[in-house]
Amino acid sequence: MLYELLYSLSSYFSPFNVFRYITFRTSLAAITALIATFVIAPAIIKWLKNISMTQQIRDDGPAAHHSKAGTPTMGGIIILASITVSMLMWGNFKNIFIWVIMASLLGFGAIGFMDDFLKSVKKNPKGLRACYKFGSQLALAFIIGIFLYANPKDPYNTVLSIPFFKKWLFDLGMFYIPFSVFVIVGSSNAVNLTDGIDGLAIGLVAVATLANGALVYLSGHAQLAKYLQVLYLPGIGELTVFCGAMFGAALGFLWYNAHPAEVFMGDVGSLGLGGALGTLAVITKHEIVLAVIGGIFVIETISVVMQVMSFKLTGRRIFKMAPIHHHFELKGWPEPKVVVRFWIAGIILALFSLATLKLR
Repeated sequence: MLYELLYSLSSYFSPFNVFRYITFRTSLAAITALIATFVIAPAIIKWLKNISMTQQIRDDGPAAHHSKAGTPTMGGIIILASITVSMLMWGNFKNIFIWVIMASLLGFGAIGFMDDFLKSVKKNPKGLRACYKFGSQLALAFIIGIFLYANPKDPYNTVLSIPFFKKWLFDLGMFYIPFSVFVIVGSSNAVNLTDGIDGLAIGLVAVATLANGALVYLSGHAQLAKYLQVLYLPGIGELTVFCGAMFGAALGFLWYNAHPAEVFMGDVGSLGLGGALGTLAVITKHEIVLAVIGGIFVIETISVVMQVMSFKLTGRRIFKMAPIHHHFELKGWPEPKVVVRFWIAGIILALFSLATLKLR
């Protein structure tokens, strides 16, 4: 990797020693992913148009969305490629957690790719059959959970940390494996459900990634973790570089996904990013904090569950349409207003989650 090459030169020229600092490489990772997105996005968007990889719009959706038909989808390829390029340059692949998080990102992205491919190319509106799609997600999350459970270098591999309380640690034992599967798969699908209007999901992913990056860095820094009385997890500080790459790629993609969107991320992007956020939370023991940081993702998911249950039990719907962002659209809110207000709520939740560090 480029970082290792440059750092090795520090013995000949001392300024190259700067590459050993995680904060420096995180900044470079964010900038690299951002630039990579700007470089490859136009070509990929053009290619997606040429192969007719376009979005299918629901007939029962908001009327304003019908004009989006024909917009290229599967733009998540841009995000995943940019993150990968950035990590190959600035990530330390001697760190096992980097391999785990990349496997989650690309693995869930591959599941989403198959779903998008069937929907757009094969013109199958249902995409990948639910049993295959959900089963693949469960299998991948289970493998990740088993690996983290068996990791001898993690002193807290089965521990659930409760925010706001410095000594509330619960050892779940083997039950931590199904719990981690629930967090990872739930996060992946929550981001997927939120990706329904221009810029909403990717903006919230950027906010969540930034907040998670701060938590990861603090948990991986011995002195800061001790001062803030959070779990110190040796080796996870390197994941801050991944957060930088993901944040840069998200910002770059937002340039093209902002209203009116030139490209949609598709399941390849939403499942991949959601899976990565969930895996990040499991590795760093911030599973409950993730539910706060990604509170909008949680609300979107709950709105769908409530809508389905209400209709099946009573024959009536609670919302005009689910997920809940469509409810506000049908109430008359312009799409950009829904997006910005949900972003504001996401930022407030992210700030609140960071405040838990001092309320211990």
